[in-house]
Amino acid sequence: MDQGLRYGSSRETTVCSSEERSKPEAEASEQDLHGPSSLRAEPHSPPPFTRFSRLADSFRARSPRLYNVADRAVKYIRGPRPKVDLPNPVPLLGRMYNFKGRQFTIALEPAIIRFTRPLTTTWLFVLLVAAYIISFSFLVRAQWYLTPASSFVDCTSVYWTKDAGCGLDGSLCAPFSNSSFDFRCPAQCSSVILQNPHLVGDESVDFVPLLVGGGDIQKTYRADSFICASAVQAGLFSDSTGGCASVNLVGNFTNYLPTTAFGLSSIGFPSVFPMSFRFSPSNVLTHCTDLRTPALAFNILITCLLFLVLRPRAIIMWWCLVCIGFWHIALFSQPQATPPPLDVAFGAFLPTLFVCYGFWRIAVRFTLPLFANAPFEAMIWYLAPYWTGVLTNLTMDEIPIEELTAADIKQQPGGVVALVIIVLIVLVLVINQIRVIRKTGWLPYYLVWYILGGLVTMVLTLASGLQFRLHHYIISMALFPGVGFPTRLSAIYQGFFLGMFLNDVAAFGFDSILQTAASLVGDGTTGSPLPTFLTNSTTYNTSIALANQTISWNGMPTAIATQGWNGFGLLVDDVEVYVGTALNYSLAALESGLPHFFRLAYAMGGTPGDFTMPATLWPNGTWVDPPPGAS
Repeated sequence: MDQGLRYGSSRETTVCSSEERSKPEAEASEQDLHGPSSLRAEPHSPPPFTRFSRLADSFRARSPRLYNVADRAVKYIRGPRPKVDLPNPVPLLGRMYNFKGRQFTIALEPAIIRFTRPLTTTWLFVLLVAAYIISFSFLVRAQWYLTPASSFVDCTSVYWTKDAGCGLDGSLCAPFSNSSFDFRCPAQCSSVILQNPHLVGDESVDFVPLLVGGGDIQKTYRADSFICASAVQAGLFSDSTGGCASVNLVGNFTNYLPTTAFGLSSIGFPSVFPMSFRFSPSNVLTHCTDLRTPALAFNILITCLLFLVLRPRAIIMWWCLVCIGFWHIALFSQPQATPPPLDVAFGAFLPTLFVCYGFWRIAVRFTLPLFANAPFEAMIWYLAPYWTGVLTNLTMDEIPIEELTAADIKQQPGGVVALVIIVLIVLVLVINQIRVIRKTGWLPYYLVWYILGGLVTMVLTLASGLQFRLHHYIISMALFPGVGFPTRLSAIYQGFFLGMFLNDVAAFGFDSILQTAASLVGDGTTGSPLPTFLTNSTTYNTSIALANQTISWNGMPTAIATQGWNGFGLLVDDVEVYVGTALNYSLAALESGLPHFFRLAYAMGGTPGDFTMPATLWPNGTWVDPPPGAS
């Protein structure tokens, strides 16, 4: 089938779309010229344009210079009248060039079209789609369903949860020893990091994988270390392929040593902790290699073949990109759980299709069909940014911004600088796209809708009392309408925005743009009131043996008690050892000759709030007061 005929309906759609764009303007112009019949029937109610003309004439009479400046600005923003269509892009690799008086022709695009024309038949496309679905299904099966589901752990799996998460004396996380578990880890766990500060003794860890210990000859890790990253550092398997191992609980351990191996660094902990683990190879599990990299290569190859060889109609090409990207993210590159919950993925898939059809209607149908005679160029402009967006979790991994919130940007080192650079780049791109839109005469139309959308979002944020969260999929949805023009940059934007949209909704779903402060905090501090130690560096008596020492803290002020707080929680060496109403704690059970770390919190119904920063008691009897702030 001739390639021009294959894209004929898409071109007709584009032409009709231009006529549709012009139709509302013509109707509006007709109404402006003649006005509604009700207005013509009442001579005492002049049409709106007459009133506007009188105001303009009055303004020109009073301030002619200012009027001229404003008039030029308005006409510039308005653009040409009547509106015009931009010229279609001419293939760069299918045209004649002049260089120093000589003419030469690059005919790569016509050659591709000519040689692949026999492969563009509908029946072959349907057959290959069926073959792709079957092949992809086998990849998914090998990735997730040949290993017992109970053996999968994710990149942040731990045996011991943060602060008081394991309950009093860690009872909720028992047993502490004589237990083993064969597990399978996904790939790329080394890039999964803490998003909030985590205290280990008196050392704060943030924006790295949580690894404590591993530096001794037996490679012993504290139980709150990330299991998968620990196994990578211990050399059980590669970070790029994931793998299987057996983890063995060995109970309490003293003096965890730091180490660096396989690109990962751990920190030490000089005191005792009740639960630790070590690794050994797994002799039980099979099919442990993570196949996300082969799946990525397979899907990239398929999308390239779609553009270069099969060349379906533009609308079919669009749906292929949507489906391939969504399911690659949901099943390989960024599943919501391990193994991936298919019910959750299908729940997000239907609204994804709905939104992507909107993208097609408002933007893509004006751009993608125009590259019908330039398949190689279309592949470059669309697929490179498309896969960059699909793999946002990897391509944007080094940018120190995780959530587009003020707290996250301030908290991450380099976050403010990164935001400034991003804003400047985006500003340049937006200004250029505004210039393109102005050339067509559609700029006022877009400005009205974007300003209206911004005002609605601001009102919702202020009225609801919730916090504004700018998700990646919201950015794509907001910017897509402005890139529906026949330019190469618009094609690049469309590819990237589609990939970024799919990355967010397939990996996290359609989270609300307005969220509570608690949902944004995660495991960070909540801003609850903090108690204070009565024991300090001046009142601690170093002449008394540790077994006879008691630390104490101040009572609860009435203002805090009225908020519902009714007790205290105490962490010693990062383990919750007390919850109650007492104002002191005996140190008789602590091991001498080791440093010990104390953190205190108010409790409500036995559940502690934010803990203080740690007070430290060194083996020589030196008491170091806690720094200000919460942990």
